[in-house]
Amino acid sequence: MTDAARKGSDDDLVDDLVFKALAAPLRRRMLDALKDESLTTGALCARFSEVDRTTVLQHLRVLERAELVTGRRIGRERHLALAPLPIKRLHDRWIGEYARAAVDLLERLND
Repeated sequence: MTDAARKGSDDDLVDDLVFKALAAPLRRRMLDALKDESLTTGALCARFSEVDRTTVLQHLRVLERAELVTGRRIGRERHLALAPLPIKRLHDRWIGEYARAAVDLLERLND
């Protein structure tokens, strides 16, 4: 396998993790909460009291594996923050390209 092909497959694997992470409504809500402010793990669990702490932590692991959330320890607390670069990468690779193609198609239809 060439380096370019390997890089492409690595990018696909990373994108798959991000798409999987974004597929669950609860994980998207967790990202929305972290978009507004950094939260401790306990504060994030408290925001989603409709599910148990273990479930929130399992979803958090999926988000961390996809590199959508970062955590750092401050004393006994773990502070979580949104890491927006994977979403930007998806936008640049998928959404932006498809939006440009749709605009081009509409322009051709107008002509």
